[in-house]
Amino acid sequence: MNDEERAMLERQQVELDLEQQRVNQNSPQYDLQSLQLREQQRSWVDDQINLGKEIELIEHLLKGEILKKDTEGNKDWQPPKNTEQIVLSEHGVHLIINTISFYLNKNTLLSNYDEETIQQKMEDFGISLADTIFMEYEKVFLYPSFEECKKVFEERIERKVQLRKFAYELMGKENINEEAIKEAFIHEIEDRIESEIGKIREQIMKNKLKRFDLLIREVQDAVHSTYLRALYGAERRTIRQHSHFNETAGMNQQPPKQKSSLNPLGYFRRR
Repeated sequence: MNDEERAMLERQQVELDLEQQRVNQNSPQYDLQSLQLREQQRSWVDDQINLGKEIELIEHLLKGEILKKDTEGNKDWQPPKNTEQIVLSEHGVHLIINTISFYLNKNTLLSNYDEETIQQKMEDFGISLADTIFMEYEKVFLYPSFEECKKVFEERIERKVQLRKFAYELMGKENINEEAIKEAFIHEIEDRIESEIGKIREQIMKNKLKRFDLLIREVQDAVHSTYLRALYGAERRTIRQHSHFNETAGMNQQPPKQKSSLNPLGYFRRR
C-alpha cells in the first residue's frame, strides 16, 4: 500500500467515524445515556454544595439531642434525659443556626478566597459571635426551671440524710429514723430554702457557662471548614473537574454500532 492509498483510507475512516457519531447522537439509547449522565451530575453537584444536612445535624447537637435506635433499628433524635445536658435555650439555638446559615451555603463554597482573607473573616466572625452570645447570655443559655432546682435540692437533702445515718451507724446507734434526720435537716435550713434554691440555679448556670468556650470553638470550626473548601476556588475547581470527567466518560460510551453505507475497503475493491 503506497502513501496515496494509505491517505485515502484514513480519510474514508474519518468520514465513517463522523457518520457513526451522528448516528449515535440521534439514537434513543444515546439520549437516554446522556440524560442519565446529566441527572447523576446534577445529583452529585447538589450533594456537594447543599449543606442543609450539616446545618440540620448542628441544630440537633445544639439542642443536646441524642441519635438513638428504636427496637426496629430506625434512628431518631431524642432529647436527653438529663436536662443539664441542654445548654442553649430555643432562642440560643435559633441565634446560632440563623448565624451560621449565612456562611454554610453555596455562596461561600463557590467563592474564591485567599488564606489571608479567610483568616480575617474568621477573626471577625469569632469576635462578633462571642460578643453577641456574651451580651445575651441570659437569653442564649437555658435557665433551669424551679422543678429542676427542686429536684437537685431534694437529692442534696437525701445525700445528707444518708451521710448522717452512716455516721450514727459508726457510733453504734440503733433504730435510726431517716425521716427524723430529714426533718432535722429541713428545720435547720427552713429559713434559707429559697436562698438554697437560688444557689442551685446559679451553680447550674455556671456549669453551662463553662461550655461557652467550647461552643464558640465548635461553631467557628464549622464555618472555617466551609471557608477552606473555597480556598483559592477549590470547590469550584473540583466541580469543574468532576463535570469534565463525566462528560469525557459519556462521550466514550458508545451504543451498539449500526451498519454504515461507507466502507473504507470499497476503494480497493473498485481497483
